[in-house]
Amino acid sequence: MALASSWGWTDGKSTMTDAAILVGAAEQLSSIALQALRKLTGDGRNSDEHQVALERVAYAATEARAARALLDMLGSGGGASKLPDGYALAAAGELAKGAYDRIAPIVDELGIGEAALEQTHPATVRAALRRALAIAPLRELGRKLAEQDGKVFPKLDETYEEVRRSVRTFAESQIGPHAEHIHRHDELVPDSIIDQMAQLGYFGLSVPGQYGGYEMGNLAMILTTEELSRVSLPNGGSLITRPEILSKALLAGGTQEQKAKWLPRIASGELMVGISVTEPNVGSDVASLQCRATAGELDGQQGWFLDGAKAWCTFAGRANILALLARTDPDASKGAKGLSLFIVEKERFDGHKFEMKQPYGGTLTGTADRTIGYRGMHSFSMTLERFFVPAENLVGGAQGAGRGFYLQMAGFAAGRLQTGGRACGVAQAAIETTCKYVNERRQFGQATINYPLTQHMLGRMAVRLAAARAITYAAALAMDADERAASLIAAQAKLFSCDIAVEITQQGQLLHGGWGYAEEYAISRYVVDALVLPIFEGVKPILALKVVGRALLAGE
Repeated sequence: MALASSWGWTDGKSTMTDAAILVGAAEQLSSIALQALRKLTGDGRNSDEHQVALERVAYAATEARAARALLDMLGSGGGASKLPDGYALAAAGELAKGAYDRIAPIVDELGIGEAALEQTHPATVRAALRRALAIAPLRELGRKLAEQDGKVFPKLDETYEEVRRSVRTFAESQIGPHAEHIHRHDELVPDSIIDQMAQLGYFGLSVPGQYGGYEMGNLAMILTTEELSRVSLPNGGSLITRPEILSKALLAGGTQEQKAKWLPRIASGELMVGISVTEPNVGSDVASLQCRATAGELDGQQGWFLDGAKAWCTFAGRANILALLARTDPDASKGAKGLSLFIVEKERFDGHKFEMKQPYGGTLTGTADRTIGYRGMHSFSMTLERFFVPAENLVGGAQGAGRGFYLQMAGFAAGRLQTGGRACGVAQAAIETTCKYVNERRQFGQATINYPLTQHMLGRMAVRLAAARAITYAAALAMDADERAASLIAAQAKLFSCDIAVEITQQGQLLHGGWGYAEEYAISRYVVDALVLPIFEGVKPILALKVVGRALLAGE
């Protein structure tokens, strides 16, 4: 789509050329900074001494990758018929400037000085940046976005387009009517939603057909969770994340017997899953978990007795099984190598508290923690005392002892990717409801969409969401090709998209004015739901330092 030169952008070819220049500059600057950081940290051995620099470089590299993903998507024709070339240029400008602003203050610490900035951002790049950040074209993108009620998406293959359409129809008709009530009253997601999602195969999107699943690849899964999250993050998109994580762990390291036993029941929705990793005093430092599993025998059956506390186990009350990580080797010095993954069977409980007692005296108790958003699934703090789990429920069997951390991480890589999709869904919801509001709301004699600042804010929201989608979709396709090799881009998609969701929801709230703070407007729900996204599946600072940053330093 050619954009008029009066906007500040010229024809489509020129805008794509400028976009390519800016993406190249961001990539080059990030690469120079990364090489210097490797030298500074001894290839990462003393990276904790330079955490601020590492976080900045990791995020700059992530912004460059997001810009490249959008440029590639549009350049390949994968979205050109629905997204103007201006999206690529504006996103390239936003993200190239972001990468520059992160690295410029630390060039002296990195030892690269002003020379790196002059090398990567000569006059031609600075001129392209000015064109990319021009006010008028972003205003025009915002105005056109509002005309289309915020419903602007990249064009995908017809199979994926049908996935988006069908999931959206279901989510709007079946989840939408319940979303606000569940949020206001902190109620549990209704069985009717779970049953219908099960019938549609949403819990088996990562399960191969031989185990009763509907495996269509990671991009189809992302589109599904994005559309479900657009209507309700906790009562839609997040419902399929926990089955996804456990399914991936079982596929990565479960025995054939375990796959045959558990995967069909997960895929059918017969079993709801909770993931139990975090502990009250242990968050992202998973290798330091203290919940212990002691080998023993009960009534002639070999197994494990679980003792300890767990925290932030979402859906633990309603779940039929928990994927629980515990220490099977009492030698704490072994760290992650002493952890094993268990499938803990439990009874269903629908309230905010539960207690399960085994006949011999073992107990599992849980209390839901009050949260400002993300309501409908309830996140529990739990205590286990001599809770018995059969030996056959150790994922991987006897060979799985000590491998739990790695199996869990295999599941978390998929969880991070899916969280990128959830973030895009929440951001899309915020954009749509904001477009509706600014089209209808009148201030000082005219609709607020007619004001330049409103248009500009919407334009920025649109292009930043486009970049978040691009890196998330690129990560999904990369995981389809090679899951192990795609762990870095999946983490980057999560890191970037979750920040974008927080930013967009809060910008949408501001455009609602005072009503953005009122519960009767959906934007207030999107704001508080989005706040959890940079926290779970790897809290933002740890994700940037220990996952993205560490992988970049290692050259992955």
